[in-house]
Amino acid sequence: MRRRRRSASGPRQCARTAGCATPIAAPSTAGSLRAASGAAAARRGSGCPRARRQRRRAGGGGPRRCRGERWRRSVAWCGAIFCGAYIAIDDKSLDGAAQLHQACAQYGPARLVPRGSDASAMLADVCASVFTRRKDRASRMPSATQHSGAEVEDILAEASAVQTIIGHSIAGRQTRGASQRLADIYNPATGEVAARVALGTTQDVADAVAAAQAAFPAWADTPPLRRARILFKFKELLDQHHDDLAALITREHGKVFSDAKGEVTRGIEVVEFACGIPNLLKTDFTDNIGGGIDNWNLRQPLGVVAGITPFNFPVMVPMWMFPVAIACGNTFVLKPSERDPSPSLLIADLLRQAGLPDGVFNVVQGDKEAVDALLAHPDVQALSFVGSTPIAEYIYTEGTKHGKRVQALGGAKNHLVVMPDADLDQAVDALIGAAYGSAGERCMAISVAVAVGDVADKLVPRLAERASSLKIRNGMESDAEMGPLVTAAHKAKVEGYIAKGVEEGATLVTDGRGHTVPGHENGFYVGGTLFDNVKPDMTIYKEEIFGPVLSVVRVHDFAEAVALINAHEFGNGVSCYTSDGGIARAFARQIQIGMVGINVPIPVPMAWHSFGGWKRSLFGDHHAYGEEGVRFYTRYKSVMQRWPDSIAKGAEFTMPVAK
Repeated sequence: MRRRRRSASGPRQCARTAGCATPIAAPSTAGSLRAASGAAAARRGSGCPRARRQRRRAGGGGPRRCRGERWRRSVAWCGAIFCGAYIAIDDKSLDGAAQLHQACAQYGPARLVPRGSDASAMLADVCASVFTRRKDRASRMPSATQHSGAEVEDILAEASAVQTIIGHSIAGRQTRGASQRLADIYNPATGEVAARVALGTTQDVADAVAAAQAAFPAWADTPPLRRARILFKFKELLDQHHDDLAALITREHGKVFSDAKGEVTRGIEVVEFACGIPNLLKTDFTDNIGGGIDNWNLRQPLGVVAGITPFNFPVMVPMWMFPVAIACGNTFVLKPSERDPSPSLLIADLLRQAGLPDGVFNVVQGDKEAVDALLAHPDVQALSFVGSTPIAEYIYTEGTKHGKRVQALGGAKNHLVVMPDADLDQAVDALIGAAYGSAGERCMAISVAVAVGDVADKLVPRLAERASSLKIRNGMESDAEMGPLVTAAHKAKVEGYIAKGVEEGATLVTDGRGHTVPGHENGFYVGGTLFDNVKPDMTIYKEEIFGPVLSVVRVHDFAEAVALINAHEFGNGVSCYTSDGGIARAFARQIQIGMVGINVPIPVPMAWHSFGGWKRSLFGDHHAYGEEGVRFYTRYKSVMQRWPDSIAKGAEFTMPVAK
């Protein structure tokens, strides 16, 4: 019997046994066949009745004769493994069928399910293939024709109910929590519901904060070197599961797989930075400042801190926060986006595998109810947020009102200036990648091209040609350049902005509305859209669209370009393409933006620097990660000391001074 390995995707809660905390693992990626065997491995050793029954059945490499209700239960369990949140049984796409085939091939014979095949027959065939790992058992298995379509559809529903609820991670345990509210999680490429997520209640947040509060004293007393060693192990596990995380991102967010891998890499870089915490916490010491007195400083952890993160970077943005926070000795509660929550549970499981004590890192899924509970909870000392400006302002106002330290990173309207002396080929490449990468769902996406002088006459035709020929695909396809938007509602919002631009008089050069992808007609796709002759008073210039829409604004000279950008309410990122060193230097000094690129389209700072904008792109005094992150997650303390043999006799009634 082949030994089964533990799942890469982390445990899930058993939904079939009331009150049972038995983890059920789901496939975390098509590329990781480990995930398919994880459900059984995660259940082994469990004490729940269902797990004991399954162990008895699995004794000979597979269950004994499956007849009647026993067959129904077994097939439902198998269907939960292979056809749950991460591989939809009724997915008509060829890549979904190939994923199913790959997973089944690990155990025994399976045939490639043809595109468009009946979902009921697919489930029965797949389950039969899995259960017949030994050829001598093949004759004892039920065939697809022995069961009616209605019966197997019932099994499908049962399997889906078991598998597709994504819950929380509190005190090292996966849990559904107290909430009865659920939200759908979509595969944006197909437009189908891939899973459901439990929306946390105030009680769920209280449980997570209580777990973090209980873990804080011991974790804060853990030497920084030991904390760093756990982070080093976590970093190794992230490297091993790099593609697993990327596939989860692509499946629930929609960005192309190569872009998702880049997101994971940038998150890992912050973990690498946090591994240097023994050095980062070093402070100043002044010997004998006077009269036998020494003065030295400390940076101490705050306690329980929280992070509220957006859908567009479900791995990277949380890693801007929690690695630095826990390295500094804090405990952490993460509230990820409910649109793509699965990566957060895999991260929690990898931290547990790395040796992080229970309660140091917790995850609560949810919506505004969970957010408000974190803002109001008296034991949460600090809160980090990344998202839109209206929500960032709300988070900052409410958090500070409740006495919390807050860093809230808001929206953006990022410009790229193209000077007449710029290398036009490089500028076009930069604009296409920065405007349409990740379908424009980046807070650092370039959404405005500022064309100086007559450069627009050459720039716009090249942009139009490239925008209209983008390879828009399911993000898991190897040649995809751009994937779908995250939800149907967001697609409608972006298309509404395009209509508004036309209504207000901008020249629509390339229209991305109505774009469809063969085989994924229900996906949330918008094609690359290009506007020319956009004016500063137009809605598409003033507001953050968060979609694949690029606006070209024409200006006469460099001074007008700088004035245009500085007048905008947002101040997140900006770039200038030029061959003139004097222009580059003047631009960097004069522009009122937090992150500046010179011939770099998306100037996201590296992990040992810090990320943050100006104006209404940042609420609070601290930027994210880097040394700014260490300052945010610690309190500064000054200590002055002297010893009895150096203390003069008698009371002193004057201001102490160095003597």
